[in-house]
Amino acid sequence: MHILLLGSGGREHALAWKIAASPLVTKLWCAPGNAGIAREAECVALDIADHAAVIDFCRANAVEFVVVGPETPLAAGIVDDLADAGIKAFGPSWQAALLEGSKGFTKALCTEFGIPTGAYGRFTKAADALAYVRQQGAPIVVKADGLAAGKGVVVAMTMTEAEAAIAMMFDGAFGTAGAEVVIEEISRRPRDQLLCAVRRRDRDSAGLGAGPQARVRPRPGGRTPAAWAPTRRRRS
Repeated sequence: MHILLLGSGGREHALAWKIAASPLVTKLWCAPGNAGIAREAECVALDIADHAAVIDFCRANAVEFVVVGPETPLAAGIVDDLADAGIKAFGPSWQAALLEGSKGFTKALCTEFGIPTGAYGRFTKAADALAYVRQQGAPIVVKADGLAAGKGVVVAMTMTEAEAAIAMMFDGAFGTAGAEVVIEEISRRPRDQLLCAVRRRDRDSAGLGAGPQARVRPRPGGRTPAAWAPTRRRRS
């Protein structure tokens, strides 16, 4: 099987290492890759933001499967474009990727469907955001709405820090990712996180155990079952 991996970070290095170990793989490329990934795959100078170029590379090299690591191309719809071109890919559609690509979208979705989430506000003007934090007080969390390479969140412990974070984001520190700002209450409660992989044809199955769905695995560094969770909530 010919596989193309998109990305250049530690996440993609781990994926390359594991994919390369599969006996099904006859050729593995990574775009753009890095020096570490080059030990596992052939790195190619391909602009992964150029979806047409990615598709052309797949067709020219008989790529059968594409694995997408970074959030930015997922939010830009790379999986959708690959699917339209008849190329199989691992990753969410652009609509599903909005859960990662827009914090405001995710908060609004939680509110609409009754999913527990902290109190928040969404703002496109600095003056409105400042008025909100002054009303709520500190500590408080200030977030750039869009993708900011993991750097778009400030846990402000004082009003001075909150005001500085708002100014920084609206002044363009994160580009278009900070054009909208999400401000939410700080939470010190423990959280549950489930990471699930399902096949497209199984997504409408009824119940977690229905269909050949992937097993749920704990996040590295986490514990399962959670020590604080009531026994009746624990499932293997």
